[in-house]
Amino acid sequence: MKKANIFMHEHLAGTLIEDESGFHFQYLEDYLESEHAEAISLTLPLTTKIYTSTILFPFFDGLIPEGWLLDITLKNWKLDMRDRMSILMLACKDCIGAVSVEKAEIE
Repeated sequence: MKKANIFMHEHLAGTLIEDESGFHFQYLEDYLESEHAEAISLTLPLTTKIYTSTILFPFFDGLIPEGWLLDITLKNWKLDMRDRMSILMLACKDCIGAVSVEKAEIE
């Protein structure tokens, strides 16, 4: 299992988990109740429900670098191109835009 914290404008917005059944994203209750709550994507509107998918959500996959920057990421961290969650957690800590991703401790 892999887990990442998802930040929106430096506010912890939710968690993204990859397990044997796929990918799961959920907004944190505290974030939903805060005055700065904002959806991270039009495809992932604010809700208390858990989003589930068998593939990495297209929004998150779109954050992963492409081209020569992806090649450098894969080579330096010895990652498999198919391990999208690991690439996301390592390469998207400081993305361009409002959303960032950090590896989280598994409880």
